[in-house]
Amino acid sequence: MDDVLVVSATEAEAAHVPEGTDLLVSGIGKVRAATALSRCLAAAPGRYRRVINIGTAGALHPHHAGLFVPSRVMEHDISAAELTALGYPIRDSWDVPGGDGSVLATGDTFVNDTVTRERLARRADLVDMEGAALAHVSSEFGVPFRLVKVVSDHADDSAMDWPAAIDAAARRLGAWLTETGFGEAVSP
Repeated sequence: MDDVLVVSATEAEAAHVPEGTDLLVSGIGKVRAATALSRCLAAAPGRYRRVINIGTAGALHPHHAGLFVPSRVMEHDISAAELTALGYPIRDSWDVPGGDGSVLATGDTFVNDTVTRERLARRADLVDMEGAALAHVSSEFGVPFRLVKVVSDHADDSAMDWPAAIDAAARRLGAWLTETGFGEAVSP
């Protein structure tokens, strides 16, 4: 699909994206993701009718496994309420049409401890390091956005095994792109 841009943090997570796909590998973390997508969209205004962020995520609840298409993404490591109270309103969450009802929390911290996981689990289902930044940039450029995440760990000690889980996750992500026609078959 030439008018859809697929964004992945790493080459490994995008290893099974269908050949010929417009693919942007952004790098890990919010700053790298936002910078890479901003450059890409600014260099080709109007070229893309949708951005799809694929990748892995930590599950914040023990019963979560498999592939998710989150309906909401939020930044978990910005003090939006405090900044807003000081007179500097900050948007820290975005609704994502066509999702499955799950919520993704994004932050620059690699979550692998129980205390952080339990705190985030009160507000979200999954955690990653790029989704909210990409949603923000897509919103700023007026390009529709979708998230597709495969659970690679449970945001605990198992997160340190993340590299071993990437290929299986990448296969599921590539299959989702192929089976859904890059999300076209998923109801909006």
